Amino acid sequence: MGAEELEREIEEHIKEPFDRKVAGTMAALAAVLAIVSVLGHMANTEEIVQQQKASDQWAFYQAKSIRRYESEIARDVLAAAKAPKADEYEKNFKRYEKETDEIQKQAKEFEAESHVKGQQSLRYEYAEVFLEVAIVLASIAILTKLPAIWFVSIAGGLMGLITAATALVIK
Repeated sequence: MGAEELEREIEEHIKEPFDRKVAGTMAALAAVLAIVSVLGHMANTEEIVQQQKASDQWAFYQAKSIRRYESEIARDVLAAAKAPKADEYEKNFKRYEKETDEIQKQAKEFEAESHVKGQQSLRYEYAEVFLEVAIVLASIAILTKLPAIWFVSIAGGLMGLITAATALVIK
């Protein structure tokens, strides 16, 4: 078979209505897959960023806790010695105590946001699997000329799209 004959056969094959419909489905599935993939990567990156922010906040919390503890010790030692600076360390102790509470609250918020982004990322990954399988099934439908496989491919694509959409409602 020469190159011209092969080219003619491919052109005739592509002109078949079933093949064009399935190819269109494949193109749509590939576009949705690309979008879902990007959204998944973004959610995964944001998960890591939020976790890093939480880790930074916990380190800050620990540093403030150490300062609070040191102020508490200084306050107690100076109060026992009836030194006038005890009040100053009491103020520091109360300030550090308030600051650590705020820092802890923010660290927990970052952790919660990281968890949400992780759940979204996981949904996007599941959606990618559905979409990739749908594309493979569409390819098989073109090769076998079986509409049933094409319909299963469409169903898989819809499942992928629905799964990706559920990632958007996770809060």
